Amino acid sequence: MIAGLIEKIKGRGIRIVFTEGSDVRILKAAARLHEDGVLAPVLLGNRAEIIGSAKANGIDVDGIEMQDPYEYKDMDAMVTKMVELRKGKLDADTCRKLLLQTNYFGTMLVQMGCADGLLGGATYSTADTVRPALQLIKTRPGNSIVSSCFILLRGEEQLVMGDCSININPNTDELVEITLQTAKTVRAFGIEPHIGLLSYSTYASAKGESVTKVQEASERLKRMPLDFEVDGEMQFDCCVAEEVAALKAPESNVAGHVNTFIYPNIDAGNIGYKVAARLGNFEAIGPILQGLNAPINDLSRGCNAEEVYKMAIVTAAQKDMEI
Repeated sequence: MIAGLIEKIKGRGIRIVFTEGSDVRILKAAARLHEDGVLAPVLLGNRAEIIGSAKANGIDVDGIEMQDPYEYKDMDAMVTKMVELRKGKLDADTCRKLLLQTNYFGTMLVQMGCADGLLGGATYSTADTVRPALQLIKTRPGNSIVSSCFILLRGEEQLVMGDCSININPNTDELVEITLQTAKTVRAFGIEPHIGLLSYSTYASAKGESVTKVQEASERLKRMPLDFEVDGEMQFDCCVAEEVAALKAPESNVAGHVNTFIYPNIDAGNIGYKVAARLGNFEAIGPILQGLNAPINDLSRGCNAEEVYKMAIVTAAQKDMEI
């Protein structure tokens, strides 16, 4: 999958800003992306700190663009634009202070068309990456929320799991929107979605508030004119094991061969993808944010340079995708 994305974006000069420019993992990934000509990395932060960190770790950053918010020549225009976007909620002084933080500064570079996408979260929290995006980039028309998914790779196997990092306890409406957003992402990355809405119940085998929520979301999705397969509520074993599906959901077109899993809440989602990654030896790529007006993605603070490299490629590939 990554090789296919590289082929699509290589040589196009897609500019991706990295909010933690002096982080060694970011520097290693940025140097590789630059050397391979995959995309144009832009490192944010104090120039001396970035160069110092690179030298201390033997990383060549010659030719890689760096932007320091304290030295940015168009800061006045950026402040004015941010005040306008916040519609009187923040004054110019407050915006200027926020823009000295690389998460806000980088997001405004994307918003103003000075960059194509942003990757952050190596040291910032998810909230600190997503909040500026919601305030300044905003959701794509037709979307009311932002959600996320992970693509899990193991050999030729490709699975998708959402939402594992954004919506804590989505209601029925949000669960429907998460499913629709994830289906778009799956298709955009060349995977045909077969979606299962997960629960501790299969077809009302158990009762509970969470079960009812998933049932209602599934019923609503089935009434829509969708061009992908979706079913639920289903237990995980029913989703992936044909012999279990034959017993629990014999009439389902999805049960037994689900490749895209929608979790009922963030507890289940976050635990689920990490179990797959750590015990199932799947490579987890994400979280990939969905529903925003521009490619903004979040890294796990436990990420390594390889994961940063691949997430940067995913972020660049999202430039032309309506997800």
